[in-house]
Parts: sequence; C-alpha cells; structure tokens
Amino acid sequence: MSTADQVAINVQHLSKRFGKVEAVRDLTFTVAQGEIFGLVGPDGAGKTTAMRILAGILPHDAGTAEVAGVDLRRDPEAVKARIGYLSQVFSMYGDLTVAENMAFFADIYCIPYREAAERSSDLLAMTGLAPYADRLADNLSGGMQQKLALTCTLIHRPEVLLLDEPTTGVDPVSRRDFWRLLYGLPSQGVTLLVTTPYMDEAARCARLGVMHEGTLLACDTPEALAAGAARVVFEFHGEPLREAREVLRAHPDVTRVESCGRCLHAHSESDRLGAGALTAYLTQAGVRVDSLEPVVPGLEDAFIALLGRRLTEPAAPAGAADE
Repeated sequence: MSTADQVAINVQHLSKRFGKVEAVRDLTFTVAQGEIFGLVGPDGAGKTTAMRILAGILPHDAGTAEVAGVDLRRDPEAVKARIGYLSQVFSMYGDLTVAENMAFFADIYCIPYREAAERSSDLLAMTGLAPYADRLADNLSGGMQQKLALTCTLIHRPEVLLLDEPTTGVDPVSRRDFWRLLYGLPSQGVTLLVTTPYMDEAARCARLGVMHEGTLLACDTPEALAAGAARVVFEFHGEPLREAREVLRAHPDVTRVESCGRCLHAHSESDRLGAGALTAYLTQAGVRVDSLEPVVPGLEDAFIALLGRRLTEPAAPAGAADE
C-alpha cells in the first residue's frame, strides 16, 4: 500500500454519536484495493454503524472517510454507484423470481438490457443459481437467498463490497459456499469489507480490525492477532468445570480463564507455568483433570484477551457504543 491510489477505503478518526451514545469513536483504518478486510466485535461494538457510514447511509460527525475515491463528507450519494452493500437481513423481493430480482436491480443502476443479461448469466453461473432463475425468492433456502442478494449486489460491478454479517443464520455448508464466492471477487478487482460473528470466517480475512464500544482495539493479520493472545494457553478437560474455573483463576500465573465449549482455556504470560504443575495444582484442589495441555492460541483466544484487557482498563467516559 505504497501509494494513495491503492487504498480502496480510508477511514481516519471517524466518529458518530446518537444523542449521548458515541457509537463510533476515533475509528482509523485503511483497506487496500483487492483486500478482504474484516471487522469483528461483540454486539454494540459499532460495526454496523461504521458500515452504514461507509455505505453513505449515515452521516458521520467527525473525521474523514473515503470509499472508492469518494469523500463521504462531500458527496455521500456518489459512493452508492461504486459500492455494493449487503446486510444480514434478506432485502430482496420475495414475490419476484431470482431472475426478476436481478433485472430489477439492473434497472436501478441503468444497465443496458443486453449488458444486464450477460452479467446476470455470468453471476447465475458463478453462484450456482442458474437452475433456480424462475424460483420465487421467498422459496429459496437461507443460503440461496444470500447468494441471490450477492448477485444483485454485484450486478453493477461495484469496486467495493460492504458485507454486514451476511451469513448470520445460514447453515455451515452454505456459509462455506458463500465464502468460496467471496474469495473469487478480489481477482475481479473487488475490495471486500466484511463484519462477521464467526471466528472461522474472520480467519479467512487478510486483515482484521477488532472493535469494542466504537473503538478499534487492534488491527492486524489473523495470525498476528492470534499470536498476541497470550504467551501460552492451556486447554483443560475435566470436572467439575465451575470449580475448575475458580481454581484456575486463583492461580497467580493465570491471567484469564474462558469457557470454550465443554472445556476451559487458561491464559498465562508466564514461562514458568507448565502443564504438569498446573495439573497438580488442580488435582490438589479436588478437581478431576482428564487432560490439560498447551494449545496454539486461536482468534477466539485473541478476541477474548483483547476484550479482557479493555475491561480491566479504567472506565471510559459516559456514552458506551451501540449499534
């Protein structure tokens, strides 16, 4: 990203307030052309607000935002012809067929009929929706509905695609197929900014921004974020979990303990702490240890560690962020 014309999204000190609530606070990040960039964070982190600002739907109060070369302060309407915006809520017309929905969106963008027909054919083939072109949108599965939404979003060949939790509520197989489609878009010159609640999807992004209460806690590759989660993470399997959690939290070299399904992850920054000593510590406290071993920290560990560090910092001024 050596020159300005390689930047597809440039956000600098962006802020947005709703009354006393500061939904986005001093947000700064850039996205390179052809990059898949993700934003992750808990509910109320400000992700959707940021996406709506970048889509030209909401005005911002402070800072600057440029998307596809358009200054959103000066001309927010101009950006809409150069982006695609896909929300988590299915917004196609259920009483229209797949083909009719695509034709409708082609008309909105004033695409000539022959060109629209060629693009629709290509997109239907790409998404596997060609056999369902005459099916009503309401009669599609959740995964197929999102594929239809994607085709309609891409019909005008946007430079930047904004996707706000596009696979929420979609089954795992359909989520994987949907991401297969997204992976092919950068080679066509499309830049992607996506929010997701799924860590496996976040790991597919080239870079990630972790948001909390409207601010950006960290921004790096998924690998770098995971590596910075903790010096070591121990995975505990045993019983009883509640007591094990409290015992682990009381250990002086354990910085954080979190539930991960039917096991616990204990974070430590100490080189002195080993699995054997920690097992003995738990056993002495009456906890049954089925297994306890160090594991490679993942994105979920990084996410938890970042939020944990923020929660232990002094309280921020009144006005917590919200979506």
